[in-house]
Amino acid sequence: MIKIIYSILLAILVTGSMVSCKKNNLLSKKNLEFSVDTLVFDTIFTTIGSTTKSFKIYNKESKTVQIDQIELMGGQNSPFRMNVDGNKSTSLSDIRIEGKDSLFVFVEVTLDINSQLLPMIVEDSIRFRTNGKDQYVKLAVWGQDMYFHYSNFQEEIFDLNEGIWPNDKPHVIYGAAIVDSAKSLTIQAGTKVYLHKNSVFFVYKSTLNIQGTLGNEVIFQGDRLEQDYQDVSGQYYGIYFQEALPSTIDYAIIKNGTSGVHLFSDDPSNNGYTLTMTNTIIQNQARYGVFIYSGAKVKAENCIISNNGTHALLVLEGGDFNFNHCNLLGFGPSQNPAVGISNYFTNYQTATTNVGSINEGTLHNCILSGNLSTELAIDTIQMSGISLNFNFKNCLIKSEIEQSDTFYQSIFWNNNPLFEDPTLYNFSFFPSSILNNNGFATSVVTDIFGNPRNNPPDIGAIELN
Repeated sequence: MIKIIYSILLAILVTGSMVSCKKNNLLSKKNLEFSVDTLVFDTIFTTIGSTTKSFKIYNKESKTVQIDQIELMGGQNSPFRMNVDGNKSTSLSDIRIEGKDSLFVFVEVTLDINSQLLPMIVEDSIRFRTNGKDQYVKLAVWGQDMYFHYSNFQEEIFDLNEGIWPNDKPHVIYGAAIVDSAKSLTIQAGTKVYLHKNSVFFVYKSTLNIQGTLGNEVIFQGDRLEQDYQDVSGQYYGIYFQEALPSTIDYAIIKNGTSGVHLFSDDPSNNGYTLTMTNTIIQNQARYGVFIYSGAKVKAENCIISNNGTHALLVLEGGDFNFNHCNLLGFGPSQNPAVGISNYFTNYQTATTNVGSINEGTLHNCILSGNLSTELAIDTIQMSGISLNFNFKNCLIKSEIEQSDTFYQSIFWNNNPLFEDPTLYNFSFFPSSILNNNGFATSVVTDIFGNPRNNPPDIGAIELN
C-alpha cells in the first residue's frame, strides 16, 4: 500500500514538473524593448500638473514575455505617476505581453514649490525586471516656481492686484487676476504671464500699464508649455477691460487665447482713450484680436494682429478707434473679414437693438489683408444723435468692391502685400511690395522693431530698411 501511494505521489510530482516546464518553455527568455530611453517633459510650473505623456514597451519575440516587476523608483515620494495598461500604481507585478505585442505606459508629473527663481530639473526612472535583468526608462522634467493668482467668483475668492508685479518669476493665473476699481497695476518688461484654461486678466474700472521693451516684451500665453500647445488657440480668455480708466500696453506679445484684448464700455470720466496700445503683437486667438464693445476707445500704433479665429479687429455697438501703422490681418482659420465694424448690436433674445456712436474711426497706414476676397466689413445704422466719423488713409485694403465713400483716401485696393511668410507670422515684405514708401508721415517715427521710418514711410507696422 505504501509503495502504491509513493508511486502515485511520484507520478503527480513528475507530471507537475513537466507541466511547469512546459509553461516555462512557453515564456520568452528575452528582454524588453522601449520606444524611448528617456521620457522628457517640457517646463511645467510647480503645483500644476503636466499633460500625460506615454511610451511603449515592446515584446518583439514570438513567445509571451512576463515582466516580473515594474517599479517607479521614487515610490510614493516621486512627483511622477505611472499607469501601465490601465493599472495605476508605483509597483506592479507579473505583467505579461503576448508575442509581437506591446503595452503603453502613461506618465504624468506634478512638482512641489521649490522657492527657486531659475528652472530646475527633476528626474526619476521606471525599472522593468524581466528574466532576472533590470531595464530602466528615465523620466525628466524641467520645473519652475511662479507667482500664483487664483480667483473663484462663485466662492467669492478674488485675487486683487495693484502696484508693480515683480518680473523675477512667471505669473500664473487660475480663474482670474483682477485689478479692482480705482486701482492701478504696472507689469514690468520681461514679465511672463501664463493663464490656465478659461482664465482671464480682468481690469475693472481701473488702470493697467504693461511696460515691455523691445527684446524684453511682456508675454501672455496659456500655461501649457509642452510643444504640442505652442500653436493651440483658446487656451484662456484674454485681457478684459470693463469701464477701464486710461491704460497702456507697450511691447507685449499676446497669443493663443480667445480674445486677446476685449474692451467693454468706458469710464464716463475718461475723455481720452481707454487703451493706448503700441508695438504689440496679438496672434492666434480663437476669436478676436481686439474687440471694442459698447463705447470703449482704443488707440493703436505699430501693432500686428493676425491669424485669429474670426476678426483681427471687431467694433460692435459703437466705440472709437485710431489705428496707425498696424497690420490687421485675417490669415489663419478665419472665414470672416479681418476687420468688422458695426455701431449696433441686436439681442435676439430680448428683441432689442442698441446703437452707439463711432466718433473717431481712423485707419492710417494700415494693412487689411488675408486669405479672403474681402477683409473689411462695415455695417452701421444712422439715426439722430448718433455720430459716424470714419477716416481711412493710405491703407492697403483687400475688398471685392472698391469703395468710393469720401472717407477713403489714397487707398491701395487689392494689392498683394508680398509678405515673406504669413504662415510663420513673418510679415516682413519684399522691396517690390506696394507697401514700400506708400504711407504718409505721422508722429510714429519708428516701426515695431525700433527701425527709423523713412519719409514717406512704409504702410504697416514694419519699415523696410
